[in-house]
Amino acid sequence: MTVERGLRWADVDPARPREGMTGPVLPASVLDATPECLFVTGPDGRIVFANRRVQELTGFAPSDLEGASAQLLLPEDLRAEQRGTFESRCHRADGATIAVEVHLGRIEGPEPLVVVTLRDITEGRNAEARIAFLAYHDSLTGLPNRELFEELLAGAIARARRHDLAVAVVVLNLDNFRLVNDSLGHQAGDELLAELAARLRVCTRETDVVARLGGDEFLLLLADLPRGSGPQQDDQPLQISESVGARVHEALREAFLLSGAEFYASASLGISLFPRDSMDAQTLLKNADAAMHHSKRVAAGGSVVFCEDDDDEDDAMERLSLSTRLRRAVESQHWVLHYQPIVDLGDCSVMGVESLVRWHDPNGGIVPPGEFIPLAEEMGLIDAIGDWVVDEMTSQHRIWCDEGLDLQVSFNLSPRQLSSPDLARHILGKLQAGRIDPSRVMVEITESTAMADPDRTQTILTELRSWGLTLAIDDFGTGYSSFARLKHMPVQVLKIDRSFVHDVNRDRDLAGMVRAMIQLAQSLGMTPLAEGVETRAEYEFLHANGCRLAQGYLFSRPVPPDQIAALARGRLLPDSG
Repeated sequence: MTVERGLRWADVDPARPREGMTGPVLPASVLDATPECLFVTGPDGRIVFANRRVQELTGFAPSDLEGASAQLLLPEDLRAEQRGTFESRCHRADGATIAVEVHLGRIEGPEPLVVVTLRDITEGRNAEARIAFLAYHDSLTGLPNRELFEELLAGAIARARRHDLAVAVVVLNLDNFRLVNDSLGHQAGDELLAELAARLRVCTRETDVVARLGGDEFLLLLADLPRGSGPQQDDQPLQISESVGARVHEALREAFLLSGAEFYASASLGISLFPRDSMDAQTLLKNADAAMHHSKRVAAGGSVVFCEDDDDEDDAMERLSLSTRLRRAVESQHWVLHYQPIVDLGDCSVMGVESLVRWHDPNGGIVPPGEFIPLAEEMGLIDAIGDWVVDEMTSQHRIWCDEGLDLQVSFNLSPRQLSSPDLARHILGKLQAGRIDPSRVMVEITESTAMADPDRTQTILTELRSWGLTLAIDDFGTGYSSFARLKHMPVQVLKIDRSFVHDVNRDRDLAGMVRAMIQLAQSLGMTPLAEGVETRAEYEFLHANGCRLAQGYLFSRPVPPDQIAALARGRLLPDSG
């Protein structure tokens, strides 16, 4: 800045001469013309001049600032001996605070003046802060990421060592997240993850840490847990961990509203404790992850506590082997269909059969669906298996029809299959190719699948029904149905899950629930069908309470197709024993 010498302060503001202030200064016209935000303070720290740029940056008019303390704008005590550049916070007239770069200059004279220039660096500092935040946080949910979680976990373990406390790590993975992306799109998937993050914050303790590992996996850190004494010293931290897990499951019972559609989600949890399961952070995480995967395999939608007896390495190798063999099975179509009779409880005649796929593994014999269907879903192989099932079922039904055997055949749709917009036309095309009357085919979907995305499900089921197919809700009672939704779904059969049927004749609570399910089905114009009937007493209870159809080992196990004709031409009347 060039100083014009020989000008007095009266030249800066002729109307307001300042007594005793002489020396070289800049005229007001030059100061106002500079592109920088600039003001000048006297020896007492009060502003003697402010240019027009100050108002643009701070919202204060120059006339409002002149005579006021510079601390109205800056917190620093600006003295004439100061020089150089630094960063500070500047107060605006509207109460906001902005980041500024401050440069201090000096005008020599009998009473030196300080020239202060300000540059707004808020945007840059916000960007830097954002970058710093994202280095340790997830951009979608705002939760800590794995790196920050591991730092916090290490600190929690260090405290636990010093004070004889416990630490728990919980790994959470959504069970049906792929269905959201496949059916509603990735934006809906992001909505689900963001809403889940919010629910996890609410249902965990204030001292807990909720983090996102990536994808649909989340981490919970439960630190500073009290321990007991003696053999039961880990009971209390375990109870706290399980209670947090229970609250998480409870929080998921409420539907998520995604892109205007309701979606019900469940999650599998794995829990690992310090010092019970591991003495270091990495192993603690690994153990919790192993427990979560174990939960997915044996009890999806539940919680599993890590057990030292589990051989994780063997499990991982077994899973890898199973995945490889399953891909080969899809390529070579190593499948067989068995059929389980569906019986009319009035006369115990066979009115239909359910198609149940089995994997004929050359290395391991017959593999039941519960051992490979979840993995096939996860690997994206279920569509190919589902296509094979429909093709084989229609071919077999054609053979039975040619033999004079008229049975209704049913098959199950997976959640992934139900997400296909062309599902109805695809199935109809296969039935037409096999010359099968659609009215002789029943399509089954589980209750949890139906309620995961009820609007989309209803659209697809309505289209299937329009072609004449019979529709059934499978495993009823195991999900969280909205009766209002169920009422409007074009479903004809309600299949009561086997868990309610077992010992229904001896358990008063179960009996009440099954009666209510039968009455619900009847009131909605649906036919109740009980699964898993194994005893004569169960059969008699169901028949006496108005259940129309049933299937189970009491009547017949699933059998190869060549045994169905003999069963269907007789009566599967249970003996009196």
